Amino acid sequence: MKTTLSLFIFTVLFSAAVCSQIVINKGIYKVNFSNSLREPRYVSYYLYRGGGDCERSGFKFKNDDARLVCAVDSDYSGKGYDKGHLANAEDFASNCTKDELTFRYYDCLPQTANLNRGVWKTNETLVRKWSQTDSLYIICGGYFGSKKIGNIAVPSYCWKVVQQVKTKKVLFCGWFSNSTKATVEEITVSVLEKKLKSKIVLLK
Repeated sequence: MKTTLSLFIFTVLFSAAVCSQIVINKGIYKVNFSNSLREPRYVSYYLYRGGGDCERSGFKFKNDDARLVCAVDSDYSGKGYDKGHLANAEDFASNCTKDELTFRYYDCLPQTANLNRGVWKTNETLVRKWSQTDSLYIICGGYFGSKKIGNIAVPSYCWKVVQQVKTKKVLFCGWFSNSTKATVEEITVSVLEKKLKSKIVLLK
């Protein structure tokens, strides 16, 4: 009886954990979203010749997926955090329709200004430069502790892996501190997986 009950409890908990992971496909990027965190765990996308001059001043973050228990404007208001893109807006700025699709609450994480406008942005600019001559696969996300703003989880760290599509070579693997003095540490994918306690699914 105890074994049956334990198995039932495990099944319920396992099913709940699986159900909390929702996959969103926006065409230009894919998201693994957690309703328990109210945040994306990670986003992946392909990039070739990123950049452009789309005017983004009128774009506003929103949620257009009814399955998601997602962030809302009030979660960020007055909290001192930026809405930090994962699939970067400027990467798709050659097409305003695609660019606007990046302004979703399931494509951003709360990032300090020093991270979002500092080392994270510097890395985005570098990756976009690489994309002018190379087709890239990018996967990035957050590592969450217990911190929250409003009703949403705040990552303690953000991470990113950049891979060449043709050769499958990893060009960059980074671990970014989400702090007022944000830093980035270049590490290997295996070290990143140990930090996350999870496998990173890359191109084979």
